[in-house]
Amino acid sequence: MPIKVLIADGHSLARLGLATLLGSAPGLRAVGEAADGDGARALAAVHGPDVILMDISLPRLGGIATTQRILEAAPARPPRVIITASKVIDEEIQAALRVGVAGILLKDTSPQKLTASISAVATGDMAFSPGVMERLIDAYTYRATATETSGSSLAMLTMRETEVLRHVAKGRSNSAIARELKISEATVKTHLNRAMTKLGITSRAQAVALGYESGLVVPSQPQPVG
Repeated sequence: MPIKVLIADGHSLARLGLATLLGSAPGLRAVGEAADGDGARALAAVHGPDVILMDISLPRLGGIATTQRILEAAPARPPRVIITASKVIDEEIQAALRVGVAGILLKDTSPQKLTASISAVATGDMAFSPGVMERLIDAYTYRATATETSGSSLAMLTMRETEVLRHVAKGRSNSAIARELKISEATVKTHLNRAMTKLGITSRAQAVALGYESGLVVPSQPQPVG
């Protein structure tokens, strides 16, 4: 089955361009186009998209708040949301991660990278433009690295769950983690799901944010995700 993609963007030309791109991309299908947050929420409820391309500046609510409401109202299998933006600031990146986006791509991303990113997030991975990931890491470099709360939460994890979470926080895919740890991708998913359940988080993006906020990952050099 093709990956169902909902387009949410306040600019009609942007929606047209994305719809045209998806129409020519094998395995992808645009199921709707929304011009504002209310429209995006309504279409997400009707079509149950696998992936949503969400403009960060979406009229009415904005892309991040709209994403939060869609994910909160979603059934057992929520859509994966990729935020698109001409530029982003550090606070927006961190806010997007906390609500559970699956990626943040700048609008100068190539069509090939965009379609590949949609396919990647639909299967559970993440996708960030390299510059966005650099901003994220730089932002956490100058923050306190650990808190009592996050430290006690991480203490609930097994050694293997902590190891997998650390790799996820560095932006690595399940397949890359499996190769590094010499285990199967299914085992990686099992450890990650158990860790996320214990920590009360629901997305890889939140795992990235928690990894840096808790000090589990110490910023060293940018590692692009996707």
